[in-house]
Amino acid sequence: MSDDHTHVQEFFAARAAHWDSRFPDDGPAYEAAAGALGLRQGDRVLDAGCGTGRALTPLRAVVGPSGTVVGVDLTPAMLEAAVRAGRDRDGLLLLADVAALPLRSASLDAVFAAGLVAHLHHPADGLRELARVVRPGGTLALFHPIGRAALAARQGRSITPDDLRAEPNLAPLLARTGWRMTSYADEESRFLALAVREE
Repeated sequence: MSDDHTHVQEFFAARAAHWDSRFPDDGPAYEAAAGALGLRQGDRVLDAGCGTGRALTPLRAVVGPSGTVVGVDLTPAMLEAAVRAGRDRDGLLLLADVAALPLRSASLDAVFAAGLVAHLHHPADGLRELARVVRPGGTLALFHPIGRAALAARQGRSITPDDLRAEPNLAPLLARTGWRMTSYADEESRFLALAVREE
């Protein structure tokens, strides 16, 4: 495992037990973002970097009992917290790296990724791998339950022009990795960029 992976695991392992209690009011934002993927009953969706699995329940609600929901995370403690919360009932949990997914090419209809991009040490590789597992015309949602400015303020920092999630940076990054951005919202109460897997 690389030092980058170890750092990410240590960061989230230290926070896993109390992660959900830090953000108790995010549920409706997750539900709205899951709904924005345009999924139908029976579809197959991945929650990439699923953490404690907060998106699994709203994703399951959208794809229904006949659909497939998979949550992937690099940190065992986060997946253990998801199981303790009972969210493994809504999706299959896998310990894996988003940049090397144990999934077949073009096997999914969509990917949901909450807060993921900021934690990818090689964002292009991660986004390219997400594109590999999604069928042409499938969708990607890059989500955060608060906007970039509010998140930066919470973390005691300022937004810089090189922020990967800034629209002028994100759109070309997506385009280089097999995606076409279709909408972009960076508001006080949410960040949501939607993209379509290119044919």
